[in-house]
Amino acid sequence: MSPLLGQPLPTFSLQDDQGATVTAKDFKGHWTVLYAYPKDSTPGCTTEACDFRDNLARVQSLGAQVYGISRDSLKSHQTFIAKQDLPFRLLSDPECTLLKPLGAFGKKIMYGKEVEGIIRSTFLVDPKGIIRHIWPKVSVKGHVGAVIEALADLQKS
Repeated sequence: MSPLLGQPLPTFSLQDDQGATVTAKDFKGHWTVLYAYPKDSTPGCTTEACDFRDNLARVQSLGAQVYGISRDSLKSHQTFIAKQDLPFRLLSDPECTLLKPLGAFGKKIMYGKEVEGIIRSTFLVDPKGIIRHIWPKVSVKGHVGAVIEALADLQKS
């Protein structure tokens, strides 16, 4: 079990795709799905983003908001959002100020080689800012459905 589970989201201040500053305080008052992904406009990341896009009404019906986070620039995020018609905000974390404390950046195996990079992960944060569920090393297929199911289950308990 991750030591982050049951802990407050780490303190952070990042820019979203529009250049607005987003902090942990912006996550308070409602459930938040924060998903970390390696790179804008790559096949797996596009599939994941579009799956969140296509299921956003279901996520929102459970009182949650969605944020994506990667090391990409604001310009890259803007292009990705426009191309895929993404209706949620993307955070830019080029220095990994939030990705590292979340354990979403580090050593991983890519094409058989060990590299450092973003580890595709998702974090479910409750209205008080507490991390309630973590998906480390996400497999894209079926992931959004699992997030929605966990969100509904957590709200029942």
